[in-house]
Amino acid sequence: MLIDCHQHLWPPALVDALRARDAFPYLRDWTLYLPGENPYPVDPAAHDAVRRRDSEISEGTGRVLLSLSSPLGIEHLPGTDAAALIDIWHRGALELPDFFHLWAAAPVTDPDPDALARMLTRDRVAGLQLPATALGDPAAIEQLSPLLTVLERAGKPLLVHPGPASSEKGALPDWWAAVVPYIAQMHRSWAAWHVAGRKLHPSLRIAFVALAGLAPLHHERLAARGGALGPPDPNIFYETSSYGADAIASLAQVVGAAAIVHGSDRPYAQPLDPDHHPSAFFGANPHRLLGLT
Repeated sequence: MLIDCHQHLWPPALVDALRARDAFPYLRDWTLYLPGENPYPVDPAAHDAVRRRDSEISEGTGRVLLSLSSPLGIEHLPGTDAAALIDIWHRGALELPDFFHLWAAAPVTDPDPDALARMLTRDRVAGLQLPATALGDPAAIEQLSPLLTVLERAGKPLLVHPGPASSEKGALPDWWAAVVPYIAQMHRSWAAWHVAGRKLHPSLRIAFVALAGLAPLHHERLAARGGALGPPDPNIFYETSSYGADAIASLAQVVGAAAIVHGSDRPYAQPLDPDHHPSAFFGANPHRLLGLT
């Protein structure tokens, strides 16, 4: 069974909730407004669940894992805002066709481990997604350790996804957020996990979106500055979205091909062609990440 570990699809209730907001993040019709990015025209067809399911099946995909779009910044919202929108996401995603599984989400400003534990009991919930902006240093990982402990006990994995881009001065191209701050966030979260995460959570399986911003390729500089990459960790995985053969092959040389899992980030990017990459990226490796083997 081919698995895509990372896609986005907004249930109708989440779309309605974003349209009802007067503060970031919000939608006006189908245009998305975020504080650190240019207004983004959303394609309504990309969030048609039946159309997306039928297209995936026609391409040979057997399972898609949907995640809340962490660049929206929902997990970071204060007070009850985060929990309310995350509840809408969970309920809406679980009402989608059974073909779609999902990554749970959790507030990071006011974490609720008990709520997460209840969500993780659902069969279609693969694990937990957290924004890299909430895991950017060892202290941040320690702060969210209660959530990670619940996840570890449930035997389900963590997906680390880029979070909201910070506001910057001047006009920037539309690709800026995805290529500059997102990648820097992934690099930081990988380094923080390298320093503190594994010590706190020795058995937790974790996958970094976008090949962790290619952070492991800096192992020579890490060593030159007094650190060490260490031996391959069988419980760390690297998801491929927006990268191609060159970057994937380079990373696999450092972390091993068994650590690479396919994710497309659809509808924002396209999936890899299974005919041009090792089959393990689409099957055996995601199965180990998800605890299906």
